[in-house]
Parts: sequence; C-alpha cells; structure tokens
Amino acid sequence: MGAGILVSLDEYLETAYSPDREYVDGAIVERNVGERPHSIVQRNLTVVIDTRYPNFWVLPGCRVRTLEGRCRVPDVCVLLEDPGTDVIEIPPFLVIEILSRHDAMADVLEKLDEYHAAGVRNIWLIDPRKKKAFTIVDGRFNEVAAEELVTESPEIRLTFAEIFRGL
Repeated sequence: MGAGILVSLDEYLETAYSPDREYVDGAIVERNVGERPHSIVQRNLTVVIDTRYPNFWVLPGCRVRTLEGRCRVPDVCVLLEDPGTDVIEIPPFLVIEILSRHDAMADVLEKLDEYHAAGVRNIWLIDPRKKKAFTIVDGRFNEVAAEELVTESPEIRLTFAEIFRGL
C-alpha cells in the first residue's frame, strides 16, 4: 500500500468508489477485480450458496468492518441473518476471497489474518487460475485436497466442479 492522502472512516463510508475500495488505517486501498476468471468464480459461489442455502444472506462485494480503523470488501460474504445495515458490523459466518492475477500475496495474507482476528469463523481463498482452494483455520493456511469446501456448523458444502464451472 503506497502513501496517500488519509481520510476519516466516516468520509470513506459516505463515499462511493467504482470499483469499491477498502479502508485501512486512513488509507483508501484499491482492489484487483474485473477479470473474467474472478468474476466467473464470484458468480458461481454467490448463485450456488444462495440457491442451496436460502436461509443465509449471501452478499458479494459488501463492505465489512473488521478491526478498528479498517473496512474490507470481501468478494463474497455469508451471514446467518440479515445484518440490517449497509456496512456489515458483525463478523460474517463465511468470507471468501478470490485471487486476481495482480494480487500481492502479502496483502492477501494480511487481509485473511484480519478476518480471522475480527472473529470470522470460516475463511476461504479461491485461486481460479490454478483451480485450487484454501481454508484458513485458527490462522493456519490449508490447501483443500478433497475438491470440496465445507464450513463448520451450520454446514455449507461446495464442490470444485461447482466453484470452477465455466473456467
């Protein structure tokens, strides 16, 4: 993250960015989005989870407050109930980040650690180009070998075939 003009959290929350950006300690941080593989996986995840688990709230690209002075925009987040606010103030049940070609791994890992520290119980990282998936459990990064992603209770279960359909 380069040096830039610092803004207040309130100013960030009142400003619309296109595409949306994240807020980290007063700095506005760009996100790498818009690539075809990223979009296909984001669509697949959103549609499958929303269709199969209609009682969950599936929100792609919604702002989530994580740690003090930070607001992230996960590719997909899943909540057990309607948050009732435009910016999610409670830890989502599941956060899914999808890698883009230009993502710096140090930045991705910082964001995943932040979700964990903020109380997110289920964190998935999807690599559409390599057709791989990872879970983050208790701060540990684990490659998924079973070609199926599953959350803790309540269970959300997705196969790699569903996630990577169309790639």
